[in-house]
Amino acid sequence: MAKDKKKKEESKPKKNDFKSFLKKRAPIYLALIAMLVVFVIPEMTKGTLEKSLPEFSAEEQQIVDILMKYNGPNNDGLTVFEALENKINEEYPDEKIFDHKKTILDLTVTKLNSEEYKIIFNFKSHKGEINYDWNVNASSEEITSNNSEAKHIIDLVNYYD
Repeated sequence: MAKDKKKKEESKPKKNDFKSFLKKRAPIYLALIAMLVVFVIPEMTKGTLEKSLPEFSAEEQQIVDILMKYNGPNNDGLTVFEALENKINEEYPDEKIFDHKKTILDLTVTKLNSEEYKIIFNFKSHKGEINYDWNVNASSEEITSNNSEAKHIIDLVNYYD
Protein backbone atom coordinates (compact mmCIF):
# COMPACT_ATOMS: atom_id res chain seq x y z
CA MET A 1 0.00 0.00 0.00
CA ALA A 2 2.78 2.38 0.76
CA LYS A 3 4.19 1.73 -2.69
CA ASP A 4 0.82 2.48 -4.30
CA LYS A 5 0.63 5.86 -2.53
CA LYS A 6 4.14 6.76 -3.69
CA LYS A 7 3.32 5.83 -7.28
CA LYS A 8 0.15 7.94 -7.21
CA GLU A 9 2.06 10.94 -5.87
CA GLU A 10 4.81 10.54 -8.49
CA SER A 11 2.37 10.16 -11.36
CA LYS A 12 0.50 13.31 -10.34
CA PRO A 13 2.05 16.42 -11.98
CA LYS A 14 3.30 18.90 -9.43
CA LYS A 15 1.49 22.23 -9.34
CA ASN A 16 3.57 25.20 -10.30
CA ASP A 17 2.79 27.79 -7.64
CA PHE A 18 4.02 30.73 -9.71
CA LYS A 19 1.97 29.71 -12.73
CA SER A 20 -1.20 29.38 -10.69
CA PHE A 21 -0.44 32.70 -9.01
CA LEU A 22 -0.26 34.41 -12.41
CA LYS A 23 -3.36 32.68 -13.75
CA LYS A 24 -5.43 33.93 -10.85
CA ARG A 25 -4.22 37.51 -11.20
CA ALA A 26 -3.78 37.83 -14.97
CA PRO A 27 -6.96 39.89 -15.50
CA ILE A 28 -5.84 42.37 -12.86
CA TYR A 29 -2.41 42.77 -14.44
CA LEU A 30 -3.92 43.14 -17.91
CA ALA A 31 -6.28 45.82 -16.63
CA LEU A 32 -3.41 47.73 -15.00
CA ILE A 33 -1.32 47.59 -18.18
CA ALA A 34 -4.30 48.70 -20.28
CA MET A 35 -4.92 51.66 -17.96
CA LEU A 36 -1.26 52.62 -18.21
CA VAL A 37 -1.36 52.51 -22.01
CA VAL A 38 -4.67 54.35 -22.30
CA PHE A 39 -4.27 57.08 -19.69
CA VAL A 40 -0.65 57.63 -18.65
CA ILE A 41 1.39 57.28 -21.83
CA PRO A 42 -0.68 59.75 -23.92
CA GLU A 43 -0.37 62.37 -21.17
CA MET A 44 3.40 61.91 -21.05
CA THR A 45 3.79 62.26 -24.83
CA LYS A 46 1.29 65.09 -25.25
CA GLY A 47 2.54 68.02 -27.31
CA THR A 48 2.86 71.41 -25.64
CA LEU A 49 3.91 74.88 -26.69
CA GLU A 50 7.22 74.48 -24.87
CA LYS A 51 8.03 71.22 -26.67
CA SER A 52 7.11 72.81 -30.01
CA LEU A 53 9.57 75.69 -29.75
CA PRO A 54 12.66 75.33 -31.95
CA GLU A 55 16.19 75.29 -30.57
CA PHE A 56 18.33 78.42 -30.75
CA SER A 57 21.91 79.48 -30.27
CA ALA A 58 22.85 80.66 -26.77
CA GLU A 59 22.50 84.35 -27.68
CA GLU A 60 19.14 83.86 -29.39
CA GLN A 61 17.87 81.68 -26.54
CA GLN A 62 18.69 84.46 -24.08
CA ILE A 63 16.56 86.90 -26.11
CA VAL A 64 13.68 84.41 -26.40
CA ASP A 65 13.86 83.85 -22.63
CA ILE A 66 13.67 87.60 -21.99
CA LEU A 67 10.46 87.74 -24.04
CA MET A 68 8.82 84.52 -22.84
CA LYS A 69 9.58 85.11 -19.15
CA TYR A 70 8.49 88.76 -19.18
CA ASN A 71 5.76 89.12 -16.58
CA GLY A 72 4.90 92.80 -16.53
CA PRO A 73 6.20 95.91 -14.78
CA ASN A 74 5.39 94.52 -11.31
CA ASN A 75 7.25 91.23 -11.98
CA ASP A 76 4.37 89.09 -10.83
CA GLY A 77 1.54 87.22 -12.46
CA LEU A 78 1.17 86.07 -16.03
CA THR A 79 4.18 85.63 -18.36
CA VAL A 80 4.19 86.13 -22.13
CA PHE A 81 4.67 82.37 -22.56
CA GLU A 82 1.59 81.61 -20.41
CA ALA A 83 -0.44 84.28 -22.24
CA LEU A 84 0.48 82.75 -25.62
CA GLU A 85 -0.38 79.28 -24.39
CA ASN A 86 -3.73 80.52 -23.01
CA LYS A 87 -4.54 82.31 -26.27
CA ILE A 88 -3.85 79.19 -28.33
CA ASN A 89 -5.88 77.03 -25.93
CA GLU A 90 -8.78 79.52 -26.20
CA GLU A 91 -8.69 79.31 -29.99
CA TYR A 92 -8.60 75.48 -29.96
CA PRO A 93 -10.37 74.46 -26.73
CA ASP A 94 -11.24 70.82 -27.45
CA GLU A 95 -8.25 69.90 -29.59
CA LYS A 96 -4.76 68.63 -28.97
CA ILE A 97 -3.54 71.28 -31.37
CA PHE A 98 0.19 70.74 -30.79
CA ASP A 99 -0.20 67.08 -31.77
CA HIS A 100 -2.08 67.94 -34.99
CA LYS A 101 -0.06 67.22 -38.14
CA LYS A 102 -1.00 70.55 -39.78
CA THR A 103 0.19 72.66 -36.84
CA ILE A 104 3.36 74.63 -37.53
CA LEU A 105 5.08 76.82 -34.98
CA ASP A 106 7.73 79.18 -36.26
CA LEU A 107 9.78 81.42 -33.99
CA THR A 108 12.36 83.64 -35.68
CA VAL A 109 14.94 85.80 -33.93
CA THR A 110 16.64 88.52 -36.00
CA LYS A 111 19.35 90.88 -34.78
CA LEU A 112 18.53 94.48 -35.71
CA ASN A 113 21.54 96.14 -34.05
CA SER A 114 23.92 95.44 -31.17
CA GLU A 115 21.15 95.52 -28.52
CA GLU A 116 17.87 95.26 -30.46
CA TYR A 117 16.33 91.99 -31.67
CA LYS A 118 13.15 91.23 -33.58
CA ILE A 119 11.16 88.14 -32.63
CA ILE A 120 8.43 86.86 -34.93
CA PHE A 121 6.15 84.14 -33.58
CA ASN A 122 3.92 82.48 -36.21
CA PHE A 123 1.41 79.83 -35.24
CA LYS A 124 -0.23 78.09 -38.22
CA SER A 125 -2.91 75.44 -37.89
CA HIS A 126 -5.66 73.84 -39.93
CA LYS A 127 -8.04 76.65 -38.87
CA GLY A 128 -5.84 79.67 -39.51
CA GLU A 129 -2.77 81.59 -38.58
CA ILE A 130 -1.78 83.84 -35.67
CA ASN A 131 1.23 86.17 -36.01
CA TYR A 132 3.04 88.06 -33.26
CA ASP A 133 5.89 90.50 -33.79
CA TRP A 134 8.01 92.01 -31.00
CA ASN A 135 11.24 93.98 -30.61
CA VAL A 136 13.35 93.08 -27.58
CA ASN A 137 16.14 95.24 -26.19
CA ALA A 138 18.77 92.89 -24.72
CA SER A 139 20.34 95.37 -22.29
CA SER A 140 17.21 97.06 -20.88
CA GLU A 141 14.93 94.01 -21.43
CA GLU A 142 12.31 96.38 -22.86
CA ILE A 143 9.74 94.74 -25.12
CA THR A 144 7.78 96.63 -27.76
CA SER A 145 5.08 95.15 -29.96
CA ASN A 146 4.95 95.67 -33.71
CA ASN A 147 1.42 94.41 -34.41
CA SER A 148 -1.95 94.40 -32.66
CA GLU A 149 -1.84 90.71 -31.65
CA ALA A 150 1.54 91.17 -29.98
CA LYS A 151 0.33 94.34 -28.27
CA HIS A 152 -2.70 92.45 -26.92
CA ILE A 153 -0.42 89.80 -25.36
CA ILE A 154 1.84 92.46 -23.77
CA ASP A 155 -1.25 94.31 -22.45
CA LEU A 156 -2.57 91.05 -20.93
CA VAL A 157 0.73 90.55 -19.15
CA ASN A 158 1.11 94.17 -18.02
CA TYR A 159 -2.41 94.51 -16.62
CA TYR A 160 -2.91 90.99 -15.27
CA ASP A 161 -4.13 90.91 -11.66
